[in-house]
Amino acid sequence: MSWVQTRLLRAGIQTAVALIYPPRCLGCGAQVESDFGLCSVCWRETPFIGGTVCEGYGIPLLGAVDGHRIECDDCMQTPRPWRQGRAAMLYADRARQLVLALKHGDRPDIARPAGAWLARAARPMIEARTLIAPVPLHRTRLLRRRCNQAALLAVALAREVGADHCPDLLIRTRRTRKLEDVTAEERLEILSGAIAAHPKRRHRMAGRPVLLVDDVMTSGATLAACAGACHDAGAGAVDVVVLARVAKDD
Repeated sequence: MSWVQTRLLRAGIQTAVALIYPPRCLGCGAQVESDFGLCSVCWRETPFIGGTVCEGYGIPLLGAVDGHRIECDDCMQTPRPWRQGRAAMLYADRARQLVLALKHGDRPDIARPAGAWLARAARPMIEARTLIAPVPLHRTRLLRRRCNQAALLAVALAREVGADHCPDLLIRTRRTRKLEDVTAEERLEILSGAIAAHPKRRHRMAGRPVLLVDDVMTSGATLAACAGACHDAGAGAVDVVVLARVAKDD
């Protein structure tokens, strides 16, 4: 069979599959034009972040970029252990539903388009030798969830930007309690010493910039613990990017 015939056969198979299984919106399931996309309604309901943002936390800020580092009040009061932080969207409306579906709804397909959304937010932070790594899960929690959503996002982002990637750069040295209902100070105490560099992977980050990836940032305590572990292992600059950022009410 010639290459032309092969291409025609593949095109025919793809057309048949599309007729039987038409592309569906990731958010609501409505039919859309291409795979791994959002319909116009869900796109409008997804609060993507753009414009002027805090360079430490990634939340939207008023005003225009003036060539100087711009930070929110929280970051000015409490410097972060990473260089820059970005988020693709705010953790609200349709974005919250997508994150929860990825995290708890057995929807790994969401990671693929999320990689492109993360790339748009993270691209200014990525350097030639940047090493991308996910926030780790403890093995017991990983067994229950069956996958680490941060790891899925890190793979998708690395593929999107063509950067090096290490899925187990960091490990959880012990299981910690859930952090949803505790203060920022309690989060830091709970996570103290709970995350470390993998002893067989730490050489990969020596002197290199590291970009940490997670699904959601609330207080930033987990990412702070991860950044600290990277610095302890001799990494260069550490940056962070998340799919969604919880914004404080005014």
